[in-house]
Amino acid sequence: MAAHAPHPDAPTGPVPVTPPGRVPGLRERKKQQTRDALVQAAHVLFLGQGFAQTTVDEIATAVDVSQRTFFRYFANKDEVALAVMADAEDYFIECLRHRPAAETPLQALRASIVKAWRDLGSAEHTGLGSIHSALELMRMIEETPTLLAAHLRRVTEQERVVVQVIAEREGLDPALDLRPTVLAAVFGSVLRAAHLSWTADQEPAGPEGMIALIERHFDQLGPALAGHWRS
Repeated sequence: MAAHAPHPDAPTGPVPVTPPGRVPGLRERKKQQTRDALVQAAHVLFLGQGFAQTTVDEIATAVDVSQRTFFRYFANKDEVALAVMADAEDYFIECLRHRPAAETPLQALRASIVKAWRDLGSAEHTGLGSIHSALELMRMIEETPTLLAAHLRRVTEQERVVVQVIAEREGLDPALDLRPTVLAAVFGSVLRAAHLSWTADQEPAGPEGMIALIERHFDQLGPALAGHWRS
């Protein structure tokens, strides 16, 4: 399946989400409301009739905006489908930046991903545009080649950011010290394994179920890398 090219009216990137801790102005709030409405409408349509069968025009019409307005927020249909996951990944990075310095890099990564899932799965983050929707869409991502490719590209980009954050946190040069790169790769692979395990479950639980799966996978990281497998 061919990838979706950006629309000519699309911006160079998505409309930014207001950083945590800063009170947005009226204009920013209206932009955020429009963006959230587009994400929610897209999710309803994707889950109801399928990703391939849903058009940008249908998403825009559901929010009573023009296609041109849609493309001011999202470059293409893939991007709006992955918006919630992308926002969650950005929140994870913010959590990582603020972990206590006393934690080891792996402890900081593990605590950050658990905090991100728990915060975004809380009562304050419910609705069709929440992390609950991301869980509903996760199977669709795995089953849609263009979405999966876009998601994996995003994960690769995030891995590079993790390398930089860990290197800065530990006072290292990642070009000379390979530990941040290796750790970021291992961390990403463990998360990927947990996500695949979640999508394979016939009746998976919500965010807390995902957190439990992530914790179980990380519990096996030490034994898998350094333990004796044969009793």
